[in-house]
Amino acid sequence: MIRSLGFRVFAMTFATALLSFNAFAAVKSETVEYKDGKAELEGFMAYDDSAKTPRPAVLIVHQWMGITDHEKDHARILAAQGYVAFALDVYGKGFRPTNVNEAGTLSGKYKEDRKLLRSREMAAYNLVKKDKRVDPKHIVVIGYCFGGLGALELGRFGAALAGIASFHGALSNPNPLDAKNIKSPVLVMHGALDPYVKKDEVDAFVKEMNDAKVDYEFISYSNAVHAFTQKMAGNNPSAGVAYNERADRRSWATFMEFLKEVAPIK
Repeated sequence: MIRSLGFRVFAMTFATALLSFNAFAAVKSETVEYKDGKAELEGFMAYDDSAKTPRPAVLIVHQWMGITDHEKDHARILAAQGYVAFALDVYGKGFRPTNVNEAGTLSGKYKEDRKLLRSREMAAYNLVKKDKRVDPKHIVVIGYCFGGLGALELGRFGAALAGIASFHGALSNPNPLDAKNIKSPVLVMHGALDPYVKKDEVDAFVKEMNDAKVDYEFISYSNAVHAFTQKMAGNNPSAGVAYNERADRRSWATFMEFLKEVAPIK
């Protein structure tokens, strides 16, 4: 399904969740070291320490700058809602870009090597699946920009997921037939004016989903460019990357609606 999002009102906002002290009262967070083969990785986990039973989990795939406060803040927000949230590490421990050139090189490496990208993601997936706090039948993956591509790749690899969500993510796929491996609903939230994910890439993605008969929803946000959920992207849309408060707020509320459908807290 494709729809263009017009004016919608949602009760829950990102700002409300972030500023509510009570919501974070029981949230714990920690750095988690783990491995993909010999590669040392360092992720970030947040969870509600008061939970007594296994809960659904959300894997967060970072944007091209690696794990930043953006991913950590969203992990804490999800934990406050009752989810176990894990910001996974694609690049490896100690590999954190300091500028866009380094970020482009690192993200490009994994974008070109989908097998390696999937391996890094599966290491995190398997870690979370075995966690005693997690309901292994309800694991959702989300991602931002480069991480949006990563979220889709985990589904294309055939991981048993409850849902997949991409925020302003890349959509390309050198092996479109892999979409048949996606067994969960997919939610894609796209900037309508994104110059980095062009119409031909969008069209190819839609065809890929349709051909594989994937249960998907594609939302295009007006006046939004690339990285519209990230305040660190600045406020100059003419640069092709910029924060858009309205698209950020609406996309998060839409995702929470999706999350409650595919992996509800009981």
